Amino acid sequence: MTDLAPTYRMSDSEEPSLPTPLPEPAASEIRLERVMGVLADPLRLTIVNRLLTSSEEYDHTCGWFGFDRPKSSLTHHFKALREAGVIRQRQHGLERRSRVRIEDLDERFPGLVELIANWQPADGEAV
Repeated sequence: MTDLAPTYRMSDSEEPSLPTPLPEPAASEIRLERVMGVLADPLRLTIVNRLLTSSEEYDHTCGWFGFDRPKSSLTHHFKALREAGVIRQRQHGLERRSRVRIEDLDERFPGLVELIANWQPADGEAV
């Protein structure tokens, strides 16, 4: 499997100081068609890939990615990922920080996280 970012070597339960996650589907309610639907968008796929492979801290705000997009647009993409069960978000003051739900996705769809972590945009594909 691709080496995941160091932040994924610790589970959520090992970090007791974290705020409660925002509303998300239970692991048993994550549906493949919803996950595949949100990941069909190259920007969302890039978000998840970067969280898996490039995170240096426990979780990140949408500004960490450096996308040249309006904040409202990014908020929409992150919400779609959260509502599909791909990421977990927590409110830290005025910021929402995101993390991939690796354990839940692996349990529901073995191999999917590895596919996302190994994904590379097509040559010249701008995100």
